[in-house]
Amino acid sequence: MGNIVLETVLRSFAAVIIGSLIGSERAKHGRAAGMRTHILVCLGSCMTSMTSMFVANTFLNNGDVFRISAQVISGIGFLGAGMIILKNNNVITGLTTAAGVWTTATIGVALGYGYYIGAITVTVLFLSTIILFAKFEQKRRSAEVLYLEIDNAYKLNEIIKKIEIYITENFTYQIFAAKSGNVNNLGIVIVIDKRIEMDISELLKIENIVFVTKE
Repeated sequence: MGNIVLETVLRSFAAVIIGSLIGSERAKHGRAAGMRTHILVCLGSCMTSMTSMFVANTFLNNGDVFRISAQVISGIGFLGAGMIILKNNNVITGLTTAAGVWTTATIGVALGYGYYIGAITVTVLFLSTIILFAKFEQKRRSAEVLYLEIDNAYKLNEIIKKIEIYITENFTYQIFAAKSGNVNNLGIVIVIDKRIEMDISELLKIENIVFVTKE
């Protein structure tokens, strides 16, 4: 009995630690699925594996101990699907976070079965991929997307001309309803042909621009 308790506590704590490591990296980048989400996914997946093994060992059931855990792998797709967003500028976001949640679930399943070396190896590779390749992709991005809001739609053309002074590269823009929900504001998505090295907060110096951020 003591051995079961020790293994349960050890595997559960391992799931919390690994879930928090992955989740903290996602939370740092402002993703919808942060630390708490990844901890719960990893812990819940771990629990399904432990439950399968407990039932099999306790009741001497020779059935498929992977059946419950297999449903986690497919079922977690519904949670991931809710994180994929098509933005107004036709850019899809959330794919990495959705894939991360799914991978976190598989790590939790491995921990539940006591496959520590596999779980730790995948966690290290997961974090390495997320951190290192994110920097690599950022450097290779061929376009820069900015979103800004103005508080006077009648001065749109005048504002665009002023923006051209700050952004010397070629760019296109589209007009949308303001994301802030302020009916007096107008949203503008600017797509620049190449990455730029500038402090985008400088654009706030232009009269009537009230908000600016990178997409």
